[in-house]
Amino acid sequence: MQITNKIRFNNLQGDLFGGLTAAVVSLPLALAFGVASGVGPIGGLYGAICVGFFAALFGGTPTLISEPTGPMTVVMTAIVASLTAANPDNGLAMAFTVVMLAGVFQIIFGVFKLGKYITLMPYSVISGFMSGIGVILIILQIAPFLGQAPPKGGVIATVKALPELFSNIYWPELILAALTLTIIFLWPKKWKRVVPPQLIALLVGTLISVTLFQGTEIRRIGEIPVGLPPLQFPTFSAGQVTQMLVDGVMLGMLGCIDTLLTAVVADSLTRTEHNSNKELIGQGVANIVSGLAGGLPGAGATMGTVVNIQTGATSALSGLTRALVLLVVVLGAARLTEPIPMAVLAGIALKVGIDILDWSFLKRSHKVSVKGSLIMYGVLLLTVFVDLIVAVGVGVFIANILTIERLSEMQSGEVKLITDTDDDVRLTAEQKELLDRGMGRVLLFYLSGPMIFGLSKAIAREHNALHEGDALVMDLTDVPLLGVTASLAIENAIRDAHDKGLQIYIVGASEKIQKRLHKLGLFDLVTAEHVLDDRTEALRRAVNLTLKTPLAPLS
Repeated sequence: MQITNKIRFNNLQGDLFGGLTAAVVSLPLALAFGVASGVGPIGGLYGAICVGFFAALFGGTPTLISEPTGPMTVVMTAIVASLTAANPDNGLAMAFTVVMLAGVFQIIFGVFKLGKYITLMPYSVISGFMSGIGVILIILQIAPFLGQAPPKGGVIATVKALPELFSNIYWPELILAALTLTIIFLWPKKWKRVVPPQLIALLVGTLISVTLFQGTEIRRIGEIPVGLPPLQFPTFSAGQVTQMLVDGVMLGMLGCIDTLLTAVVADSLTRTEHNSNKELIGQGVANIVSGLAGGLPGAGATMGTVVNIQTGATSALSGLTRALVLLVVVLGAARLTEPIPMAVLAGIALKVGIDILDWSFLKRSHKVSVKGSLIMYGVLLLTVFVDLIVAVGVGVFIANILTIERLSEMQSGEVKLITDTDDDVRLTAEQKELLDRGMGRVLLFYLSGPMIFGLSKAIAREHNALHEGDALVMDLTDVPLLGVTASLAIENAIRDAHDKGLQIYIVGASEKIQKRLHKLGLFDLVTAEHVLDDRTEALRRAVNLTLKTPLAPLS
Protein backbone atom coordinates (compact mmCIF):
# COMPACT_ATOMS: atom_id res chain seq x y z
CA MET A 1 0.00 0.00 0.00
CA GLN A 2 1.27 3.44 -0.93
CA ILE A 3 1.83 5.37 2.32
CA THR A 4 0.90 8.84 1.08
CA ASN A 5 -1.87 9.89 -1.26
CA LYS A 6 -0.89 10.24 -4.88
CA ILE A 7 -0.17 13.92 -5.56
CA ARG A 8 -0.17 14.84 -9.24
CA PHE A 9 0.85 18.10 -10.91
CA ASN A 10 -0.77 17.50 -14.29
CA ASN A 11 -3.83 19.53 -13.24
CA LEU A 12 -2.11 22.30 -11.31
CA GLN A 13 -4.62 25.03 -12.07
CA GLY A 14 -7.67 22.89 -11.21
CA ASP A 15 -6.18 21.58 -7.96
CA LEU A 16 -4.96 25.00 -6.77
CA PHE A 17 -8.27 26.69 -7.60
CA GLY A 18 -10.22 23.81 -6.04
CA GLY A 19 -8.16 24.06 -2.85
CA LEU A 20 -8.54 27.85 -2.68
CA THR A 21 -12.31 27.66 -3.18
CA ALA A 22 -12.64 24.91 -0.58
CA ALA A 23 -10.67 27.08 1.87
CA VAL A 24 -13.11 29.94 1.35
CA VAL A 25 -16.00 27.54 2.07
CA SER A 26 -14.24 26.11 5.13
CA LEU A 27 -13.34 29.36 6.89
CA PRO A 28 -16.80 30.41 8.15
CA LEU A 29 -17.74 26.80 8.99
CA ALA A 30 -14.52 26.26 10.96
CA LEU A 31 -15.16 29.42 12.99
CA ALA A 32 -18.81 28.48 13.56
CA PHE A 33 -18.01 24.91 14.63
CA GLY A 34 -15.19 26.07 16.91
CA VAL A 35 -17.51 28.46 18.75
CA ALA A 36 -20.39 25.94 18.84
CA SER A 37 -18.21 23.19 20.33
CA GLY A 38 -16.94 25.28 23.23
CA VAL A 39 -13.33 24.91 22.09
CA GLY A 40 -13.23 28.36 20.53
CA PRO A 41 -12.76 29.64 16.98
CA ILE A 42 -9.03 28.89 16.93
CA GLY A 43 -9.82 25.23 17.69
CA GLY A 44 -12.11 25.11 14.68
CA LEU A 45 -9.47 26.71 12.45
CA TYR A 46 -6.67 24.38 13.52
CA GLY A 47 -8.99 21.42 13.22
CA ALA A 48 -9.67 22.45 9.61
CA ILE A 49 -5.95 22.92 8.93
CA CYS A 50 -4.59 19.76 10.58
CA VAL A 51 -7.34 17.36 9.58
CA GLY A 52 -7.45 18.79 6.05
CA PHE A 53 -3.70 18.57 5.47
CA PHE A 54 -2.90 15.16 6.92
CA ALA A 55 -6.05 13.44 5.66
CA ALA A 56 -5.23 14.69 2.15
CA LEU A 57 -1.62 13.54 2.54
CA PHE A 58 -2.26 10.06 3.94
CA GLY A 59 -5.86 9.32 2.91
CA GLY A 60 -7.26 7.11 0.18
CA THR A 61 -9.61 9.53 -1.62
CA PRO A 62 -7.65 12.07 -3.72
CA THR A 63 -10.36 14.74 -4.00
CA LEU A 64 -11.81 14.40 -0.48
CA ILE A 65 -11.85 17.54 1.67
CA SER A 66 -11.64 16.75 5.38
CA GLU A 67 -12.45 19.23 8.13
CA PRO A 68 -14.60 19.61 11.25
CA THR A 69 -18.15 18.58 10.31
CA GLY A 70 -21.55 19.07 11.90
CA PRO A 71 -21.82 15.51 13.27
CA MET A 72 -18.27 15.55 14.67
CA THR A 73 -18.86 18.97 16.23
CA VAL A 74 -22.05 17.79 17.94
CA VAL A 75 -20.23 14.86 19.56
CA MET A 76 -17.23 17.02 20.46
CA THR A 77 -19.56 19.56 22.09
CA ALA A 78 -20.95 16.87 24.39
CA ILE A 79 -17.45 15.56 25.17
CA VAL A 80 -16.12 19.02 26.05
CA ALA A 81 -19.15 19.79 28.22
CA SER A 82 -19.02 16.52 30.18
CA LEU A 83 -15.25 16.46 30.74
CA THR A 84 -14.95 20.13 31.72
CA ALA A 85 -17.88 19.72 34.12
CA ALA A 86 -16.22 16.73 35.78
CA ASN A 87 -12.72 18.21 35.73
CA PRO A 88 -12.67 22.01 35.22
CA ASP A 89 -8.86 22.23 35.30
CA ASN A 90 -7.97 19.50 32.79
CA GLY A 91 -11.29 18.82 31.06
CA LEU A 92 -10.41 20.62 27.83
CA ALA A 93 -7.03 18.87 27.59
CA MET A 94 -8.80 15.56 28.16
CA ALA A 95 -11.26 16.40 25.36
CA PHE A 96 -8.34 16.87 22.97
CA THR A 97 -6.98 13.53 24.20
CA VAL A 98 -10.29 11.97 23.19
CA VAL A 99 -9.73 13.40 19.69
CA MET A 100 -6.33 11.66 19.62
CA LEU A 101 -7.91 8.41 20.84
CA ALA A 102 -10.49 8.67 18.06
CA GLY A 103 -7.61 8.93 15.59
CA VAL A 104 -5.91 5.89 17.10
CA PHE A 105 -9.11 3.84 16.80
CA GLN A 106 -9.55 4.98 13.18
CA ILE A 107 -6.02 3.77 12.38
CA ILE A 108 -6.84 0.43 14.03
CA PHE A 109 -10.02 0.16 11.94
CA GLY A 110 -7.98 0.83 8.81
CA VAL A 111 -5.10 -1.53 9.65
CA PHE A 112 -7.53 -4.39 10.31
CA LYS A 113 -9.36 -3.56 7.05
CA LEU A 114 -12.69 -2.82 8.70
CA GLY A 115 -13.48 0.02 6.30
CA LYS A 116 -15.88 -2.03 4.20
CA TYR A 117 -17.85 -3.03 7.32
CA ILE A 118 -18.20 0.46 8.85
CA THR A 119 -21.02 1.54 6.58
CA LEU A 120 -22.81 -1.83 6.51
CA MET A 121 -25.71 -0.36 8.43
CA PRO A 122 -29.37 -0.21 7.38
CA TYR A 123 -30.12 3.12 5.74
CA SER A 124 -32.98 3.73 8.19
CA VAL A 125 -30.42 3.72 11.03
CA ILE A 126 -27.94 5.99 9.22
CA SER A 127 -30.73 8.37 8.25
CA GLY A 128 -32.15 8.57 11.78
CA PHE A 129 -28.68 9.00 13.25
CA MET A 130 -27.65 11.80 10.90
CA SER A 131 -31.03 13.55 11.19
CA GLY A 132 -30.77 13.30 14.97
CA ILE A 133 -27.36 14.99 14.85
CA GLY A 134 -28.88 17.71 12.68
CA VAL A 135 -31.64 18.27 15.25
CA ILE A 136 -29.05 18.48 18.05
CA LEU A 137 -27.03 21.07 16.13
CA ILE A 138 -30.17 23.12 15.49
CA ILE A 139 -31.26 23.00 19.15
CA LEU A 140 -27.79 23.99 20.37
CA GLN A 141 -27.86 27.10 18.14
CA ILE A 142 -31.22 28.39 19.39
CA ALA A 143 -29.76 30.34 22.33
CA PRO A 144 -26.97 32.16 20.40
CA PHE A 145 -29.40 32.69 17.49
CA LEU A 146 -31.70 34.53 19.93
CA GLY A 147 -28.77 36.55 21.26
CA GLN A 148 -28.10 34.68 24.49
CA ALA A 149 -25.41 32.44 25.90
CA PRO A 150 -26.28 28.74 25.54
CA PRO A 151 -27.41 27.12 28.80
CA LYS A 152 -25.14 24.49 30.32
CA GLY A 153 -26.42 20.97 29.97
CA GLY A 154 -26.73 20.55 26.22
CA VAL A 155 -29.92 19.59 24.41
CA ILE A 156 -32.09 18.78 27.42
CA ALA A 157 -31.16 21.99 29.21
CA THR A 158 -31.81 24.04 26.07
CA VAL A 159 -35.23 22.46 25.52
CA LYS A 160 -36.18 23.15 29.14
CA ALA A 161 -34.98 26.74 28.82
CA LEU A 162 -36.92 27.51 25.61
CA PRO A 163 -39.65 29.57 27.32
CA GLU A 164 -37.02 31.72 29.03
CA LEU A 165 -34.94 32.04 25.85
CA PHE A 166 -37.89 33.26 23.80
CA SER A 167 -38.99 35.69 26.52
CA ASN A 168 -35.52 37.30 26.65
CA ILE A 169 -34.74 37.73 22.95
CA TYR A 170 -31.91 40.17 22.24
CA TRP A 171 -33.14 41.71 19.01
CA PRO A 172 -29.90 43.10 17.53
CA GLU A 173 -28.28 39.65 17.54
CA LEU A 174 -31.46 37.91 16.40
CA ILE A 175 -31.63 40.30 13.42
CA LEU A 176 -28.00 39.49 12.51
CA ALA A 177 -28.60 35.75 12.83
CA ALA A 178 -31.81 35.89 10.80
CA LEU A 179 -30.07 37.99 8.13
CA THR A 180 -27.27 35.41 7.94
CA LEU A 181 -29.74 32.57 7.50
CA THR A 182 -31.69 34.52 4.87
CA ILE A 183 -28.58 35.22 2.78
CA ILE A 184 -27.53 31.55 2.84
CA PHE A 185 -31.01 30.35 1.89
CA LEU A 186 -31.63 32.92 -0.86
CA TRP A 187 -28.17 33.00 -2.43
CA PRO A 188 -28.59 31.99 -6.12
CA LYS A 189 -27.42 28.48 -6.94
CA LYS A 190 -25.50 29.63 -10.01
CA TRP A 191 -23.32 31.89 -7.82
CA LYS A 192 -22.52 29.22 -5.22
CA ARG A 193 -19.70 27.77 -7.31
CA VAL A 194 -18.03 31.17 -7.47
CA VAL A 195 -18.64 32.52 -3.95
CA PRO A 196 -20.05 30.41 -1.07
CA PRO A 197 -23.07 32.03 0.63
CA GLN A 198 -21.61 31.34 4.08
CA LEU A 199 -18.69 33.69 3.36
CA ILE A 200 -21.00 36.43 2.02
CA ALA A 201 -23.23 36.06 5.09
CA LEU A 202 -20.17 36.29 7.33
CA LEU A 203 -18.93 39.48 5.64
CA VAL A 204 -22.33 41.17 5.39
CA GLY A 205 -23.31 40.28 8.96
CA THR A 206 -20.02 41.57 10.32
CA LEU A 207 -20.16 44.82 8.33
CA ILE A 208 -23.73 45.53 9.45
CA SER A 209 -22.81 44.80 13.09
CA VAL A 210 -19.98 47.38 13.06
CA THR A 211 -21.95 50.02 11.14
CA LEU A 212 -25.70 49.93 11.72
CA PHE A 213 -25.30 48.43 15.20
CA GLN A 214 -22.34 50.56 16.18
CA GLY A 215 -22.52 51.30 19.89
CA THR A 216 -24.83 48.33 20.49
CA GLU A 217 -23.48 45.54 22.64
CA ILE A 218 -22.89 42.57 20.34
CA ARG A 219 -21.14 39.36 21.39
CA ARG A 220 -18.17 38.80 19.06
CA ILE A 221 -15.41 36.24 18.50
CA GLY A 222 -12.80 38.51 20.01
CA GLU A 223 -9.05 38.12 19.84
CA ILE A 224 -7.68 34.97 18.24
CA PRO A 225 -4.08 34.02 19.14
CA VAL A 226 -1.69 34.53 16.23
CA GLY A 227 1.00 31.92 15.63
CA LEU A 228 1.34 28.19 15.95
CA PRO A 229 -0.78 26.55 18.68
CA PRO A 230 0.76 25.11 21.85
CA LEU A 231 0.89 21.32 21.86
CA GLN A 232 -1.81 19.54 23.84
CA PHE A 233 -0.19 16.49 25.37
CA PRO A 234 -2.38 13.47 26.20
CA THR A 235 -4.06 14.01 29.57
CA PHE A 236 -5.98 11.36 31.49
CA SER A 237 -7.91 11.27 34.73
CA ALA A 238 -8.42 8.02 36.59
CA GLY A 239 -12.10 8.74 37.08
CA GLN A 240 -12.79 9.48 33.42
CA VAL A 241 -10.57 6.94 31.60
CA THR A 242 -13.46 4.64 30.72
CA GLN A 243 -15.61 7.53 29.55
CA MET A 244 -12.73 8.88 27.43
CA LEU A 245 -12.20 5.50 25.76
CA VAL A 246 -15.92 5.13 25.00
CA ASP A 247 -16.04 8.70 23.66
CA GLY A 248 -12.94 7.97 21.57
CA VAL A 249 -14.54 4.92 19.99
CA MET A 250 -17.78 6.82 19.36
CA LEU A 251 -15.98 9.80 17.82
CA GLY A 252 -13.77 7.53 15.73
CA MET A 253 -16.71 5.47 14.46
CA LEU A 254 -18.71 8.58 13.59
CA GLY A 255 -15.71 10.00 11.73
CA CYS A 256 -15.39 6.75 9.78
CA ILE A 257 -19.07 6.72 8.80
CA ASP A 258 -19.06 10.43 7.91
CA THR A 259 -15.87 10.08 5.86
CA LEU A 260 -16.74 6.93 3.95
CA LEU A 261 -20.21 8.18 3.04
CA THR A 262 -18.58 11.35 1.66
CA ALA A 263 -15.96 9.26 -0.15
CA VAL A 264 -18.78 7.43 -1.93
CA VAL A 265 -20.13 10.82 -3.06
CA ALA A 266 -16.65 11.74 -4.34
CA ASP A 267 -16.45 8.43 -6.22
CA SER A 268 -19.78 9.08 -7.96
CA LEU A 269 -18.64 12.56 -9.07
CA THR A 270 -15.16 11.54 -10.26
CA ARG A 271 -15.99 8.02 -11.54
CA THR A 272 -13.17 6.62 -9.42
CA GLU A 273 -12.98 4.27 -6.44
CA HIS A 274 -11.51 5.23 -3.08
CA ASN A 275 -9.43 3.03 -0.78
CA SER A 276 -11.58 2.75 2.39
CA ASN A 277 -8.94 1.30 4.71
CA LYS A 278 -6.23 3.73 3.60
CA GLU A 279 -8.69 6.58 4.05
CA LEU A 280 -9.39 5.53 7.64
CA ILE A 281 -5.67 5.43 8.41
CA GLY A 282 -5.27 8.90 6.92
CA GLN A 283 -8.22 10.24 8.93
CA GLY A 284 -6.74 8.67 12.07
CA VAL A 285 -3.36 10.34 11.58
CA ALA A 286 -5.13 13.65 10.86
CA ASN A 287 -7.23 13.53 14.03
CA ILE A 288 -4.23 12.62 16.20
CA VAL A 289 -2.38 15.70 14.88
CA SER A 290 -5.49 17.86 15.30
CA GLY A 291 -5.84 16.75 18.92
CA LEU A 292 -2.18 17.55 19.56
CA ALA A 293 -2.69 21.03 18.09
CA GLY A 294 -5.86 21.69 20.12
CA GLY A 295 -8.10 21.42 17.08
CA LEU A 296 -11.55 19.95 16.54
CA PRO A 297 -11.89 16.41 15.19
CA GLY A 298 -12.80 16.16 11.55
CA ALA A 299 -13.98 13.89 8.79
CA GLY A 300 -14.75 13.96 5.10
CA ALA A 301 -17.01 16.97 4.43
CA THR A 302 -19.55 16.64 1.65
CA MET A 303 -19.93 20.35 0.91
CA GLY A 304 -16.20 21.03 0.69
CA THR A 305 -15.59 17.87 -1.35
CA VAL A 306 -18.30 18.67 -3.90
CA VAL A 307 -17.07 22.27 -4.28
CA ASN A 308 -13.50 21.02 -4.65
CA ILE A 309 -14.42 18.58 -7.42
CA GLN A 310 -16.76 20.99 -9.22
CA THR A 311 -14.01 23.64 -9.41
CA GLY A 312 -11.67 21.24 -11.21
CA ALA A 313 -9.64 19.38 -8.55
CA THR A 314 -8.46 15.86 -9.36
CA SER A 315 -5.73 15.06 -6.82
CA ALA A 316 -4.79 15.44 -3.16
CA LEU A 317 -2.89 18.61 -4.02
CA SER A 318 -6.19 20.46 -3.67
CA GLY A 319 -6.63 19.32 -0.07
CA LEU A 320 -3.06 20.32 0.80
CA THR A 321 -3.57 23.71 -0.86
CA ARG A 322 -6.76 24.34 1.10
CA ALA A 323 -5.04 23.60 4.43
CA LEU A 324 -2.07 25.85 3.61
CA VAL A 325 -4.38 28.72 2.60
CA LEU A 326 -6.18 28.46 5.96
CA LEU A 327 -2.82 28.35 7.77
CA VAL A 328 -1.78 31.59 6.07
CA VAL A 329 -5.09 33.15 7.15
CA VAL A 330 -4.55 32.08 10.77
CA LEU A 331 -0.94 33.24 10.90
CA GLY A 332 -1.41 36.50 9.02
CA ALA A 333 -5.03 37.60 9.14
CA ALA A 334 -6.44 36.24 12.41
CA ARG A 335 -7.13 39.75 13.68
CA LEU A 336 -9.61 40.33 10.85
CA THR A 337 -11.93 37.73 12.40
CA GLU A 338 -12.18 39.48 15.79
CA PRO A 339 -15.34 41.56 15.03
CA ILE A 340 -17.37 38.60 13.68
CA PRO A 341 -20.61 38.38 15.75
CA MET A 342 -21.47 35.14 17.51
CA ALA A 343 -25.02 35.42 16.16
CA VAL A 344 -23.72 35.27 12.57
CA LEU A 345 -21.81 32.07 13.36
CA ALA A 346 -24.96 30.68 15.01
CA GLY A 347 -26.89 31.32 11.79
CA ILE A 348 -24.24 29.53 9.74
CA ALA A 349 -24.19 26.54 12.13
CA LEU A 350 -28.00 26.42 12.21
CA LYS A 351 -28.09 26.13 8.40
CA VAL A 352 -25.57 23.25 8.61
CA GLY A 353 -27.91 21.49 11.05
CA ILE A 354 -30.83 21.96 8.67
CA ASP A 355 -28.75 20.54 5.80
CA ILE A 356 -27.73 17.47 7.82
CA LEU A 357 -31.39 16.47 8.20
CA ASP A 358 -32.18 13.73 5.69
CA TRP A 359 -35.18 15.54 4.21
CA SER A 360 -35.48 13.17 1.27
CA PHE A 361 -36.02 10.10 3.45
CA LEU A 362 -37.93 11.94 6.18
CA LYS A 363 -40.61 12.94 3.66
CA ARG A 364 -41.18 9.47 2.20
CA SER A 365 -39.90 6.93 4.71
CA HIS A 366 -43.46 5.93 5.71
CA LYS A 367 -44.22 5.19 2.06
CA VAL A 368 -41.12 3.05 1.58
CA SER A 369 -41.47 0.98 4.78
CA VAL A 370 -43.48 1.55 7.94
CA LYS A 371 -41.03 -0.54 10.00
CA GLY A 372 -38.08 1.29 8.47
CA SER A 373 -39.75 4.60 9.23
CA LEU A 374 -40.32 3.63 12.87
CA ILE A 375 -36.68 2.57 13.20
CA MET A 376 -35.53 5.85 11.65
CA TYR A 377 -37.64 8.02 13.98
CA GLY A 378 -36.69 5.88 16.97
CA VAL A 379 -32.98 6.30 16.23
CA LEU A 380 -33.52 10.04 15.71
CA LEU A 381 -35.19 10.48 19.10
CA LEU A 382 -32.63 8.30 20.89
CA THR A 383 -29.82 10.30 19.27
CA VAL A 384 -31.28 13.61 20.40
CA PHE A 385 -32.47 12.76 23.88
CA VAL A 386 -30.50 9.72 25.06
CA ASP A 387 -27.13 8.83 23.56
CA LEU A 388 -25.51 8.42 20.16
CA ILE A 389 -24.08 4.95 20.83
CA VAL A 390 -27.36 3.73 22.32
CA ALA A 391 -29.22 5.07 19.28
CA VAL A 392 -27.02 3.28 16.75
CA GLY A 393 -26.85 0.09 18.83
CA VAL A 394 -30.60 -0.15 19.31
CA GLY A 395 -31.31 0.78 15.69
CA VAL A 396 -28.90 -1.76 14.22
CA PHE A 397 -30.12 -4.47 16.59
CA ILE A 398 -33.81 -3.98 15.77
CA ALA A 399 -33.16 -3.60 12.03
CA ASN A 400 -31.07 -6.77 11.95
CA ILE A 401 -33.65 -8.73 13.94
CA LEU A 402 -36.38 -7.67 11.51
CA THR A 403 -34.17 -8.59 8.55
CA ILE A 404 -33.37 -12.00 10.01
CA GLU A 405 -37.06 -12.57 10.66
CA ARG A 406 -37.93 -11.79 7.03
CA LEU A 407 -35.13 -13.97 5.69
CA SER A 408 -36.10 -16.80 8.02
CA GLU A 409 -39.75 -16.63 6.93
CA MET A 410 -38.70 -16.75 3.28
CA GLN A 411 -36.23 -19.59 3.83
CA SER A 412 -38.44 -21.68 6.13
CA GLY A 413 -40.40 -22.83 3.09
CA GLU A 414 -37.24 -24.66 1.99
CA VAL A 415 -37.26 -26.87 5.10
CA LYS A 416 -39.56 -29.84 4.41
CA LEU A 417 -40.19 -33.34 5.68
CA ILE A 418 -41.36 -35.39 2.71
CA THR A 419 -42.94 -38.84 2.83
CA ASP A 420 -44.28 -38.97 -0.71
CA THR A 421 -44.23 -36.90 -3.89
CA ASP A 422 -44.09 -33.17 -3.14
CA ASP A 423 -44.40 -30.89 -6.12
CA ASP A 424 -42.69 -28.03 -4.26
CA VAL A 425 -39.41 -29.92 -4.12
CA ARG A 426 -37.40 -30.44 -7.28
CA LEU A 427 -37.32 -34.25 -7.42
CA THR A 428 -36.53 -36.33 -10.49
CA ALA A 429 -39.04 -38.88 -11.78
CA GLU A 430 -36.93 -41.67 -10.31
CA GLN A 431 -36.77 -40.01 -6.88
CA LYS A 432 -40.55 -39.47 -6.85
CA GLU A 433 -41.04 -43.13 -7.78
CA LEU A 434 -38.72 -44.25 -4.99
CA LEU A 435 -40.61 -42.19 -2.39
CA ASP A 436 -43.91 -43.68 -3.60
CA ARG A 437 -42.47 -47.20 -3.27
CA GLY A 438 -41.38 -46.36 0.27
CA MET A 439 -45.06 -46.18 1.22
CA GLY A 440 -44.50 -43.50 3.82
CA ARG A 441 -41.80 -45.52 5.62
CA VAL A 442 -38.97 -43.51 4.01
CA LEU A 443 -38.75 -39.89 5.19
CA LEU A 444 -36.89 -37.28 3.18
CA PHE A 445 -35.82 -34.25 5.23
CA TYR A 446 -35.06 -31.63 2.60
CA LEU A 447 -33.23 -28.38 3.38
CA SER A 448 -32.20 -25.66 0.93
CA GLY A 449 -30.29 -22.41 1.17
CA PRO A 450 -28.22 -20.94 4.01
CA MET A 451 -29.32 -22.43 7.34
CA ILE A 452 -29.00 -19.39 9.62
CA PHE A 453 -30.09 -19.43 13.25
CA GLY A 454 -33.50 -17.99 12.39
CA LEU A 455 -34.38 -21.27 10.65
CA SER A 456 -33.93 -23.45 13.72
CA LYS A 457 -37.65 -23.03 14.49
CA ALA A 458 -38.62 -24.29 11.01
CA ILE A 459 -36.27 -27.27 11.37
CA ALA A 460 -37.74 -28.05 14.80
CA ARG A 461 -41.28 -27.79 13.38
CA GLU A 462 -40.53 -30.37 10.67
CA HIS A 463 -38.61 -32.46 13.17
CA ASN A 464 -41.71 -32.62 15.38
CA ALA A 465 -43.60 -34.06 12.40
CA LEU A 466 -41.31 -37.12 12.37
CA HIS A 467 -43.36 -40.28 12.73
CA GLU A 468 -42.67 -43.98 12.79
CA GLY A 469 -40.72 -45.18 9.78
CA ASP A 470 -37.73 -47.17 8.68
CA ALA A 471 -35.34 -44.59 7.27
CA LEU A 472 -34.61 -40.87 7.31
CA VAL A 473 -32.72 -39.25 4.44
CA MET A 474 -31.28 -35.90 5.60
CA ASP A 475 -30.70 -34.02 2.34
CA LEU A 476 -28.18 -31.17 2.64
CA THR A 477 -27.27 -31.00 -1.04
CA ASP A 478 -28.58 -27.45 -1.49
CA VAL A 479 -27.24 -26.12 1.83
CA PRO A 480 -24.17 -23.86 1.30
CA LEU A 481 -24.00 -22.67 4.90
CA LEU A 482 -24.93 -24.35 8.17
CA GLY A 483 -24.94 -22.12 11.24
CA VAL A 484 -24.37 -23.34 14.78
CA THR A 485 -28.01 -22.97 15.90
CA ALA A 486 -29.32 -24.74 12.79
CA SER A 487 -26.69 -27.46 13.29
CA LEU A 488 -28.01 -28.12 16.77
CA ALA A 489 -31.59 -28.28 15.45
CA ILE A 490 -30.50 -30.84 12.84
CA GLU A 491 -28.67 -32.77 15.55
CA ASN A 492 -31.89 -32.99 17.57
CA ALA A 493 -33.78 -34.29 14.54
CA ILE A 494 -31.16 -36.94 13.78
CA ARG A 495 -30.85 -38.09 17.38
CA ASP A 496 -34.64 -38.29 17.71
CA ALA A 497 -34.87 -40.37 14.52
CA HIS A 498 -32.10 -42.65 15.80
CA ASP A 499 -33.93 -43.11 19.10
CA LYS A 500 -37.04 -44.13 17.13
CA GLY A 501 -35.00 -46.78 15.36
CA LEU A 502 -34.79 -45.18 11.93
CA GLN A 503 -31.77 -45.75 9.70
CA ILE A 504 -30.24 -42.38 8.88
CA TYR A 505 -28.67 -41.28 5.61
CA ILE A 506 -26.92 -37.94 5.14
CA VAL A 507 -26.80 -36.69 1.57
CA GLY A 508 -24.82 -33.95 -0.18
CA ALA A 509 -23.11 -32.47 2.90
CA SER A 510 -20.06 -30.40 1.96
CA GLU A 511 -16.74 -31.12 3.60
CA LYS A 512 -17.15 -28.13 5.94
CA ILE A 513 -20.67 -29.21 6.97
CA GLN A 514 -19.48 -32.78 7.50
CA LYS A 515 -16.78 -31.50 9.86
CA ARG A 516 -19.39 -29.62 11.87
CA LEU A 517 -21.68 -32.68 12.10
CA HIS A 518 -18.70 -34.81 13.08
CA LYS A 519 -17.85 -32.42 15.93
CA LEU A 520 -21.43 -32.78 17.14
CA GLY A 521 -20.87 -36.55 17.36
CA LEU A 522 -23.48 -37.40 14.73
CA PHE A 523 -21.20 -39.74 12.84
CA ASP A 524 -21.38 -42.03 15.86
CA LEU A 525 -25.02 -42.53 14.84
CA VAL A 526 -24.52 -42.50 11.07
CA THR A 527 -22.15 -45.02 9.52
CA ALA A 528 -19.75 -43.99 6.77
CA GLU A 529 -21.76 -46.09 4.26
CA HIS A 530 -24.80 -43.92 4.96
CA VAL A 531 -23.01 -40.66 4.09
CA LEU A 532 -23.62 -40.19 0.36
CA ASP A 533 -23.34 -37.55 -2.34
CA ASP A 534 -26.34 -38.62 -4.39
CA ARG A 535 -29.96 -38.24 -3.23
CA THR A 536 -31.23 -40.93 -5.61
CA GLU A 537 -28.79 -43.50 -4.29
CA ALA A 538 -29.70 -42.66 -0.70
CA LEU A 539 -33.42 -43.06 -1.44
CA ARG A 540 -32.76 -46.35 -3.24
CA ARG A 541 -30.86 -47.75 -0.24
CA ALA A 542 -33.56 -46.55 2.17
CA VAL A 543 -36.34 -48.13 0.10
CA ASN A 544 -34.39 -51.40 -0.20
CA LEU A 545 -34.11 -51.40 3.58
CA THR A 546 -37.84 -50.82 3.93
CA LEU A 547 -38.94 -53.46 1.44
CA LYS A 548 -36.38 -55.98 2.77
CA THR A 549 -35.77 -57.06 -0.85
CA PRO A 550 -33.66 -55.27 -3.42
CA LEU A 551 -35.54 -53.12 -5.91
CA ALA A 552 -35.52 -54.00 -9.54
CA PRO A 553 -34.11 -51.24 -11.72
CA LEU A 554 -36.72 -48.65 -12.70
CA SER A 555 -37.76 -48.70 -16.34
